[in-house]
Amino acid sequence: MVAWYSAVYNLLTNPDRGELPPAYGGCVGYCPRVRIDRIYTRGGDAGQTSLGDGERVSKNDLRIWAYGTVDETGAAIGVAIATGLDAGLSDLLRRVQNDLFDVGADLSVPLDTDRGHGKSRLRITDAHVTALERACDDLGPRLEPLTSFVLSGGTPQAAALHLARTTCRRAERHAVALGESEQVNPAALAYLNRLSDLLFIAARLANDEGRADVLWQPGGSVTDQ
Repeated sequence: MVAWYSAVYNLLTNPDRGELPPAYGGCVGYCPRVRIDRIYTRGGDAGQTSLGDGERVSKNDLRIWAYGTVDETGAAIGVAIATGLDAGLSDLLRRVQNDLFDVGADLSVPLDTDRGHGKSRLRITDAHVTALERACDDLGPRLEPLTSFVLSGGTPQAAALHLARTTCRRAERHAVALGESEQVNPAALAYLNRLSDLLFIAARLANDEGRADVLWQPGGSVTDQ
């Protein structure tokens, strides 16, 4: 997966492809006119892959873990959408999926790269984070007040959204780990942090706006039954 994913990022962020108008969140990047003729390349058979700037690294590299798990997050959100969500929420999350590809493109190119057109690549901006905060503020008031921590479950839609939320948290942890050794765009980190909040709200919405939440009962172990 990682080899072609990085190759696509190289195409998506090629500055020769024209400027991308900032539709959702306002992205610093370029218009993705991409044609992919072949999925397999054999370039990663020895356990290495290319970053967005062309540098070859191990598939176990921290940067690969970071944007690979961002890809997992987008896939998990796709599963949640496929369970049958409210039309408005589905539309929002499809735009989030697109944003996550931008997050991956950002993370795939080191901030301090001198290779190729690295300085001109896609970057997440504060506007992306603000858009998520606005969505949280719009949807949050519909929820029942919380009386305990929420367990994953309830409707299939809510369970899928909770899985996407925890996958997003894992992506954030990998990005933070990367940031401890290399520079990482702070807006990309903030985006992942805010997205997990949005997915928590979305999961509660899918549980009858929180009325059907499965709540944690402290000490309520199955061994007590």
